[in-house]
Amino acid sequence: MSDTQKIIIYTDGASRGNPGESAAGIMMWDANGDPIGRVSLYLGELTNNQAEYRAVLTGLLAAYVQGFGEVECRLDSELVVRQLNGEYKIKDAALKTLAAQVQKAAASLDHVSFTHVGRGANDQADGLANEILDLRADDDLPI
Repeated sequence: MSDTQKIIIYTDGASRGNPGESAAGIMMWDANGDPIGRVSLYLGELTNNQAEYRAVLTGLLAAYVQGFGEVECRLDSELVVRQLNGEYKIKDAALKTLAAQVQKAAASLDHVSFTHVGRGANDQADGLANEILDLRADDDLPI
């Protein structure tokens, strides 16, 4: 990417059961703090950590498609942040695969960072993930 434009994305994966019905929520903000996009995505049956990784991956792919070069990923999963930053070893095979996909997506951008935030700071992304799970539970979605 050229002419790097920075965005901040808050991502959250929700799983009802572990594993269970899962979804991702992503909120995107520009460098001025203005909202510029949001994504809710049903993920199927995953563990909570797999859902967290898929949410980060979805956010990075959305940033890439929209032409952003610098992305700060903020998420409330300390485990996933520490694994992506190389502080914790990833033992689970499925999470290793997802982490490799996240790192590959990150490599296609100019700069990506992963930051842990408290759950309260991530309530909008969490709300997006849970909203789609609520709709599915109520049979209000055709998927």
